[in-house]
Amino acid sequence: MATPLTQEVTGLLEDWSNGDRAAYDKLVPLVHDELHRLAHHYMSRERPGHTLQTTALVDEAYLRLIDQTNVRWQNRTHFFAIAAELMRRILVDYARRHARAKRGGGAQMVSLDEAALVSRERSTDLVALDEALTKLAELDPRKSRVVELRFFGGLDVKETAEILKVHPNTVIKDWNLAKAWLHSRVMTNYE
Repeated sequence: MATPLTQEVTGLLEDWSNGDRAAYDKLVPLVHDELHRLAHHYMSRERPGHTLQTTALVDEAYLRLIDQTNVRWQNRTHFFAIAAELMRRILVDYARRHARAKRGGGAQMVSLDEAALVSRERSTDLVALDEALTKLAELDPRKSRVVELRFFGGLDVKETAEILKVHPNTVIKDWNLAKAWLHSRVMTNYE
């Protein structure tokens, strides 16, 4: 059952989709803490001393969310799924610019042990993960989306199933297969 806050956020998202700029202004304070938590989740996986700060990631996500003029917001979960995707893109773009600035060296490292994509002793490059996810999306878009929503978006199985309009057991199966595929793909790049 949806909470009053969830219903309010969904209503504001619908109003915003219909062109109500005031709805966006009312929405921002309601979703700010959750966006900040999501950004913190991302940044906690980055290398120590990362120059992009959590607040800057949230601010950049807000700017990109404002530009989402063709999105018909379905609900709160859909909004946070899009926000998670945007944050992933921001971090990958940042990693690519940073790597280019150092002529290929010093790429950002992100730990994937929490998601069991690689062993606890290793971490992998965010750009390599993004490339592997892009390849997975070509082969199986739904499995790629499951990883994006669960790993990057921090959504649980039920929320992911809701976004994808599939049964939660399908999400679990896709999650496990995608993790194994990504593990083999990313680890091959380092061996």
